Amino acid sequence: MSTVFIALQANEDTRPIIDAIVQDNPTATVNREPAMVKIDVPGSMTIKRETIEEHIGRAYDLQELQINLITDEDSFTLRWNA
Repeated sequence: MSTVFIALQANEDTRPIIDAIVQDNPTATVNREPAMVKIDVPGSMTIKRETIEEHIGRAYDLQELQINLITDEDSFTLRWNA
């Protein structure tokens, strides 16, 4: 099975987002480096707006994650189709 990943800046704003991603993807592996955090998941990764909102305590627009990312309003899925 192939692995998908997302890399985020390592800062206070992304900490609860990373926690939310790991919560929704129990097979995730988190690799922390000085300036970034890379999250690997076998097969596919789902990032849910609702879970992020629970972790950050406010409304969250998934486009805040990456300004040019096109998503529906509630979630997006990363999948490697091999």
